[in-house]
Amino acid sequence: MTIGVDIGSTTTKAIVVDHEDIIIKAKTRAEDPLTAATGIIGKITQENNLHINDIKKIIVTGVGSSGIKNNIFDIETERIDEISAIGRGGVFLAGIDPIMIVNIGTGTVIVEYDHGESRHFGGSGVGGGTIIGLSKALLNITGFSEIMDLASKGDASRVDLQIQDIVSETISFLGKDATAANFGKMEEGASREDIASALINMVYQVIGMLAVFAGRAEKMDKVILTGNGSNNMLGRKVLEAITTMYGIEFVYTKDAEYATAIGAALSNNPAPCNV
Repeated sequence: MTIGVDIGSTTTKAIVVDHEDIIIKAKTRAEDPLTAATGIIGKITQENNLHINDIKKIIVTGVGSSGIKNNIFDIETERIDEISAIGRGGVFLAGIDPIMIVNIGTGTVIVEYDHGESRHFGGSGVGGGTIIGLSKALLNITGFSEIMDLASKGDASRVDLQIQDIVSETISFLGKDATAANFGKMEEGASREDIASALINMVYQVIGMLAVFAGRAEKMDKVILTGNGSNNMLGRKVLEAITTMYGIEFVYTKDAEYATAIGAALSNNPAPCNV
């Protein structure tokens, strides 16, 4: 068995694969990369009655993987760069090659995978971290579930300036309810719920439009979403509207939040940790 470990800035995820079959998934939080990696592997073995000798290789990736300098638990430990892991995991989940992968985490990374090659197409600092940070500043809350609960009850049109607020007719292919300026209206009576809704709207509109531009640039009409942010149901509603306007299909798959760890576990040519 091989374990792929994605050591992120806030969350560490691990996948156990056996002959390319995903058999175990786990995630945890720890600031120190070594603590995160050893902790999640210990969690997997203890909770699933695995013996440490059952694990033949550990492959780490993510922003914290550079902190892993030696073998973990005397198991052969290697490292793969995050872009390659995102690409490998994305194409495995999508079953489409070539494919554009938009990985939504603390920020957003866009990777193009084309028959064995992962290319860093671009990205943005806008992502889950933006939602948390602005919610703290604007609403004095940081709990993600609380943010989502507020947003589900809000009306973004009381905060965002829409096409219908400035002209009486449609513009090009944009409907009257299309956003002209995020946070460009901010009515006096806008509630905390409205602000939370507008915040989700803004973040996912930015991500969605980046995905549209990336897909069109490479003549792809499908984009797979991975990372924690791919599971945001309110965000998906925003992306549905973008699909309607621009014709880019967003692909959602099981285990999308683990895509980077999956890519690490399935990689064929990772770089050793001591390189």
